[in-house]
This record gives sequence, C-alpha cells and structure tokens, in this order.
Amino acid sequence: MAELGKKYCVYCLAEVSPLRFRCTECQDIELCPECFSAGAEIGHHRRYHGYQLVDGGRFTLWGPEAEGGWTSREEQLLLDAIEQFGFGNWEDMAAHVGASRTPQEVMEHYVSMYIHGNLGKACIPDSIPNRVTDHTCPSGGPLSPSLTTPLPPLDISVAEQQQLGYMPLRDDYEIEYDQDAETLISGLSVNYDDDDVEIELKRAHVDMYVRKLKERQRRKNIARDYNLVPAFLGKDKREKEKALKRKITKEEKELRLKLRPLYQFMSCKEFDDLFENMHKEKMLRAKIRELQRYRRNGITKMEESAEYEAARHKRERRKENKNMAGSKRGKEEGRDGEFAAIENLPGFELLSDREKVLCSSLNLSPARYVTVKTIIIKDHLQKRQGIPSKSRLPSYLDKVLKKRILNFLTESGWISRDAS
Repeated sequence: MAELGKKYCVYCLAEVSPLRFRCTECQDIELCPECFSAGAEIGHHRRYHGYQLVDGGRFTLWGPEAEGGWTSREEQLLLDAIEQFGFGNWEDMAAHVGASRTPQEVMEHYVSMYIHGNLGKACIPDSIPNRVTDHTCPSGGPLSPSLTTPLPPLDISVAEQQQLGYMPLRDDYEIEYDQDAETLISGLSVNYDDDDVEIELKRAHVDMYVRKLKERQRRKNIARDYNLVPAFLGKDKREKEKALKRKITKEEKELRLKLRPLYQFMSCKEFDDLFENMHKEKMLRAKIRELQRYRRNGITKMEESAEYEAARHKRERRKENKNMAGSKRGKEEGRDGEFAAIENLPGFELLSDREKVLCSSLNLSPARYVTVKTIIIKDHLQKRQGIPSKSRLPSYLDKVLKKRILNFLTESGWISRDAS
C-alpha cells in the first residue's frame, strides 16, 4: 500500500513527490522525469498528449549535492529577475527571489552555475566571432582607458560629498576644471558638404577638448595621489595623528625638508612609506650594533644580556654620582675662591651674599661700599622727610660705580625707585 502523501510514477513506480508530469488528457497518469523524457506510454496515454508540470517547489535542478540547495522555483525567479533587472543588480534580484537569499548568494549562484558552469560553457563560446578590435592607444588616445575608465569613488561621507559637490557614481564634481570645455564640441556636426578647412577646424576643436579632458584627469589624479581632498576637509591631520605612533625626530624633520623636491615624483603614501622604511632601517642598524656589542663582551644568549644591562646601568649611575659630587665640590671651592680678594678686608662679615658678589665684581672694598651705602640711604631718608640735603659722595666713586650701587639698592628695596 502506498504511503499517504507520496506520489509514484505509474510506469516505473518510482517516487515522484518532488517533481512529476501529469497528463492533461488521461486521468491519474503521472510520470517521473525519466519516463516522461523517454516517451513512456501506458494504457490510453500517448507521448504526444498535453502535460502539466507538478512541482512542490522543492525540486533542485542541479541535484541535491549542489551548493546552496536552490529549488526550481527559486531558479525560475532568478531567471526572471536577471531578465527584468539586468546583470549586476544583485540587491533587486535577491529581493525578487525571496528574503531567504542574500545578494552575495544570488551573485555567486548565478556566476557559478549559469556562467562558469556546464550551462555557461555550452552556451558561451570561447572565441566570439566578428568581435570589434580596439585599436586605440592604451594610454594616450581619445578613447584610452585612462580617460574613459572612472577612478574608484572617494571614501567620504554624504555631507562631505555635498560640501565638495562630488558625485561618486560618476567620479565628477559639479564644478570641474575648465567648466566650459564641452562648448568646444557641443555644436560640432559632420556634414557631407564640409570642405577640408572645415574638417581640419573641427578636428582641432576635438583635439583641444581632449587636451582639456587630460588636464582635468591629471588634476584628479594629483588630488588622489597627494590626499588633497582629506587635507581640504581637515581629515588628513586627524588621520596622521591616529596613524603616527612614533614621534618624529628633529633630524627626520630636517631630512623631510631637504627631500621636498621629491614630492612631485612620489605620492603621499609612497613618501610616508619611504620614511617609515628609513626609520625601520635605522632601528635595525641600532639593534645590530647592540648585538655586536653583546658579542664583543662575550654574551651569546639574550637571557644573559639582561644581567649585563643591569650591571652596566649600575656602573653608569656610580659614575654619575661621582661626577655630581665632584662638580658640587668644585662649585663650593669656586664660590670660596670668588671672594678671596675681599674676604680678609674689614667689613666683609657685614655684607650679604649679594653684596659680596657686587663688591667682588666692582673691585670695591667692603668698608668703602658700606660708607657709600650709608650716605645714599641717609640722603634718601632726608629727602622723604623734606629736609634739604646735599650729598657728598667720596671722590673714589665715579658715575659708573654710583649707578651700579643705586640700581642694586633699588632692586634690594633699600631705597625707592623715584629716589634713584
């Protein structure tokens, strides 16, 4: 007894639940694909009768081992979508096939099965006859790929595109270089009654237009190679700060200034890579010198180098401590020797450290300095009290010494600045 829900071929009795062919003229005649293709006839059924394809949507055209498990219904929807939306619109095609298929799956299945698969090999010949050959120059002609092939769009946000007037799908700007260049050829037309002069003039217009296109493309390439668009938007500095992990030394800055003429021959990335490789070379040379120094000191393992470095740092610290102690002693001895000329004179113990330095620099004895100081301060106090006084400075005090002492007393706060 046949199991409930299953269908069987009336000719070979094979299960035909996924896909079967039903005769539209005979009753209860359902054949499997193999018997139908072989033209099987049974009872009143004949091979030329009309038929109806009965498919539950689970039948796979490429067999159960095909990747993805695409059913016949999905295959039919895929073919309808490729005819309706065209090759390359994978998102619209995936929406037409169903929510269970992503655009990536649709693209991979169509390319693998219908182009690179057996079906594509049988339908697409290896050599296409009567194909038009492109005889244009690859890099300089009017239709060269460098002019006709657009560059990949800039990686900028929508707001930045609006700020620049940039159209990413066309790689164009709202305002291009030499915006009116198209007017040279917009009104050109070839007529049969043109003479040689008119033809040459029209060719000259086309040549001028091609030159302007080349210049326009050259400027776009320069803007891309030297990152002028991110620099204009202020993104260049932020990206460099993020990307730059090491601090540029003074020597490297000077070298960059010396090599600035090379900017016109190298792109921004190539120039940065050059200095990054130079920095790596410098670090490698320093590491090689360090390893050679270890080898000269008898160190052959990296574990031993840590002990050697610790001992070397200890020796250097001891040397620094000795040098600092010697410099301190030298300063103290120098300070004592600085006042050697006046330390034995009377009045030296009455002076402060700054006054000792002043007397030593002026070559003035402490007693004479105390006398001049007393006279100047006494005159200052009398002037503040409104008592007329006539200062009688010693004869050994010239104008230079007087000015130096007055400035010193003013800075030290002994007398006011007005009085000085």
